[in-house]
Amino acid sequence: MRARSVLVVLYDGVQSLDVTGPLEVFAGAGAAAGRPGAYRLTTASPGGAPVRSRSGLRLLPDADLAGAGPADTLLVPGGAEADDPGRAALVARIRELAEGAERVASVCTGAFLLAEAGLLAGRRVTTHWAYCDTLARRFPDVRVDPEPIHVRDGPVATSAGVTAGIDLALALVEEDLGRDAALLIARHLVVFLRRPGNQAQFSTQLAAQVAARDPLREVQRWIAEHPEDDLSVEALARRSALSPRHFARAFAAEVGVTPGRYVDRVRLEAARRRLEDTADGIEEVARSCGYGTPEAMRRAFVRALAVAPTEYRRRFHPGPTTHRTGGT
Repeated sequence: MRARSVLVVLYDGVQSLDVTGPLEVFAGAGAAAGRPGAYRLTTASPGGAPVRSRSGLRLLPDADLAGAGPADTLLVPGGAEADDPGRAALVARIRELAEGAERVASVCTGAFLLAEAGLLAGRRVTTHWAYCDTLARRFPDVRVDPEPIHVRDGPVATSAGVTAGIDLALALVEEDLGRDAALLIARHLVVFLRRPGNQAQFSTQLAAQVAARDPLREVQRWIAEHPEDDLSVEALARRSALSPRHFARAFAAEVGVTPGRYVDRVRLEAARRRLEDTADGIEEVARSCGYGTPEAMRRAFVRALAVAPTEYRRRFHPGPTTHRTGGT
């Protein structure tokens, strides 16, 4: 099988991890799959000139962007959003290169460059959570989803900030070389084993607001540490020494989501971690995370992640495991 070419666009102000993270994945994937040279990697900048990343790291490209390509995969990393005299030419060249690419991908605010090139019109995309509103406002014909860590819409893939570029690259490797190759290189890089694209950019504890009052903060901590307990509004209200109605209103106002929604998210995250990190059977995971039955957990997984727990474990458990007890 021929080597698949990957062209990474460099420019002044680029985010260095958006470049190096995916490059490390692609560079190591072939060896992990027993196919050294599975990818032919090229970095290119306007004029072939060295660029300085946003962190100050100096990057020396392989080629002049004007003469680079075509490539199977065109990867556009994120970086500085400030206008500069060469931005229009950079966008125009990205548009030209995209025409000859099998797929186009962006990391973080690289989505802005793809949007300016007209490559995201009518597509569902994502970017770093802090820039989703700006992207949607500037490009109303683009369907911006702020939740997932990466999104694939036809030949275009977009990802959230920084480390999400690694997740996206792992997904592309799985597409090219198979699941085993993606798992092996993920393990080698000691990264979270290919998070599903529709996983939220933040954990529940990071995404939600922290309650202002101590009793409600204590309830948030209790939920995270005891997902298997009775977490009904009535039970949580007793813990906070408030009436159920007062508790529900105060929690929603201070945390930003209803108690029920918060509990659902925490339980889903707890179940995902157990499936990824342990050999516990499906029934045991369901019980320990407050679902009661495997079927209840299966419905929660399908609704939130579009995959059943057993399939989730198959995809994201870091190695072969003998699972105790059957399941859904």
